[in-house]
Order: sequence, then structure tokens, then C-alpha cells
Amino acid sequence: MGNSSGIGVLDKSVLVLQTVAQAPCNLAELTEATGLPRATAHRLAAGLQTHRLLTRDGDGRWIPGPELHRLAGTARDAVVEAAAPLLPRLQQTTGESVQLYRLQGSERVCIAAVEPPTGLRNTVPVGSRLPMTAGSAARVLAAFGDRATQEEAGFSDRALAEVRRRGWAQSTGERADGVASVSAPVHDGTGRIVAAVSVSGPIDRMGRRPGERWADDLLAIAAEIGARL
Repeated sequence: MGNSSGIGVLDKSVLVLQTVAQAPCNLAELTEATGLPRATAHRLAAGLQTHRLLTRDGDGRWIPGPELHRLAGTARDAVVEAAAPLLPRLQQTTGESVQLYRLQGSERVCIAAVEPPTGLRNTVPVGSRLPMTAGSAARVLAAFGDRATQEEAGFSDRALAEVRRRGWAQSTGERADGVASVSAPVHDGTGRIVAAVSVSGPIDRMGRRPGERWADDLLAIAAEIGARL
């Protein structure tokens, strides 16, 4: 189980929700995935179903319920809200595309983006899921993430140590041919990395060492986002 609130039934209920969110489960699968006793897993899943947080599919397996979807639709994303007024400023300063990425499982997801109004762009639509094995944002999320994230990303320990030393990462043609990027970590009040903010564009404009040009501006914006959280 992940973080513990100290309230056993709540933590177990959240574990059931998280497990079903990853894949539909019958009782045997839910018991195996959570490690909960069969009777406990059934009682919690049935209770969550009563509150419409879980429901059943055509095969009788538990899946996320309509109330969970409704609540998710009303949830505020604190990181996106903190970044929203600042990303356009970074875009105007650099003249390039700006993205905000969050680690999600074994991928990074674009959760906010601002594009130049005209000219050649590196468009990454919000919701895009990109690999953690290439790109400056992947390097940042790995370097400041946990050991499991670092091992899955596959970057060398030396490369990640260099990212931590500088406080930012850059890449040229690593994820996409002809594209350069530079990224910096966004930390919350506890010092935990919650996102990576990036500037990306054509190598012809960004150069092969984009960090030398934009790292200071990027770090300033990342710090401001973190301060607003």
C-alpha cells in the first residue's frame, strides 16, 4: 500500500479503488492484487459499489463507477492551476512551445501546454502520453524521482546525477528528430517533484545546447509554480 492515513478501513478502501482503476477485477483477482482477506475485499468492494464508486461490468467484474467519474470531473488540478498564469509568460519569453508534464505510471503525460501563435511549433497536445526513456522532461522526472522510476527510465546514474547537479536537463533530437528541449523540475512544499516544465522547439532555433539559453528562465518559472502550490 502507498501512503497511510492511519485509518485502516479508509486506506484499504482506497487500495481497492486504485486496484480496480488499473484493471477490472473479480473477487479472486481483487484479493490477489490487494493482498486483503477475501471477506474484507468483498465487503469493501460491495460498500464502494453501494456508493456508486464501483460498479460491475458485463462479466461481473468491478470497474470504476459513475460517482467516481463524476467526482474526478470536478477535481481541481493544483499543479495546472498554479502553472496556468505562468506558462504563457515563459512562452512569450522564449518564443517556443511550453509544456508541463507529470509522471503517470511508466509514462509522462502532458497536463498543460502553450504554443506560439505562429511559425513552426513542437505541438504536444494536452493528454499526450510520452515515454520516460527519452527527452529532457523524462530525464528530469527520473532524476528527481524514486529509484524505481530511474531504473525503468533507463538513463545512466551518471546522467541523472548531472541533471540533479545542474537542476535541469536538455536534449536534442532524442525523442523526435529535429526537436530540442530543456526542462526543469517543479517541487511542492515538501520538496517532492510533482511535474516537469519544458521549453521545446526546432533545433535550428533552440540550438544544440538549449539549456545555455533558457535554463535560467525555466528554473525561475518552475520555482514560481512550486511557490504557488
